[in-house]
Amino acid sequence: MVLGTAQLGMNYGINNFKGKPSRQESLELLDRAYEKGIRTFDTAFAYGDAEEIVGEFVTTRNLSNQVQIISKLEPNCVPENSKNVFGIIESRLSASLDRTNAEVLDCYLLHTSPYIFREEIVHALHQCKTKGLVKNIGVSVYEEAEALAAVRSPLIDYIQIPYNVFDQRLHGTDFFQIAKANNKKVFARTAFLQGLIFMDEAKIPGHLSGTKKYLKEFDDIIARYGLSRLEASLMFSASEPGIDHIVFGVDTKEQLDEDMNVIADLHYYPACIAELRDRFSRIKESVIFPSLWKK
Repeated sequence: MVLGTAQLGMNYGINNFKGKPSRQESLELLDRAYEKGIRTFDTAFAYGDAEEIVGEFVTTRNLSNQVQIISKLEPNCVPENSKNVFGIIESRLSASLDRTNAEVLDCYLLHTSPYIFREEIVHALHQCKTKGLVKNIGVSVYEEAEALAAVRSPLIDYIQIPYNVFDQRLHGTDFFQIAKANNKKVFARTAFLQGLIFMDEAKIPGHLSGTKKYLKEFDDIIARYGLSRLEASLMFSASEPGIDHIVFGVDTKEQLDEDMNVIADLHYYPACIAELRDRFSRIKESVIFPSLWKK
């Protein structure tokens, strides 16, 4: 399990009605995550002041050699036909190192997923790895074509993919087989679809009313196995053998405790997983892409 920190640096998640926690609350949440055994933290330049909060946590708790930090390149920061791609990326990576108070990052990801198709950017990222600024490089993808390009690249180490009950697009490709053959580490994010999976029907906004039928069918299936939405969501992501890590976010310590307790006592129901795969194998993008959730 990898703790995502978007919620700590910005108002994030459709089901987050409390908003961004205070800095003290964020540090306490990170403390609780460490107590629960989490050793990898996912952050990004684009997550407000999340990098600084993670850096403060690691420094004040003297954990620099005991945790791994994954961060991401500033979105859309490399102009087309730039003559100084390495300089841009190195400077952004160095700034992330400063903000997180780290000597080296475990991984630095491309946050602008189409950058995976720009060879000069991937090579510049690899130069940063060669220089010792980061141990691994990768990309956080959205589209199937991006995932397949990443998994076939000899330079990419880590790939973050969207993956949940409603977003099973990569099962229609050979992504997981190629990842295993090429020794890529796969990180699944959006197990809870930014909190949509937990929303009460009455709180779902009008522009997402089309999701209600899917949540109702989801409830109908998992009820037959005595599962909650949380249990079923984590079971679904964890059951995919091609996934190495699950990146998840929380708004409170209580949510973190609940998630980790479920993981610690996770049971698998193959028949339920098969039903979920069959029913939700191809859901329209307006449901599974938060960027398309028009208000």
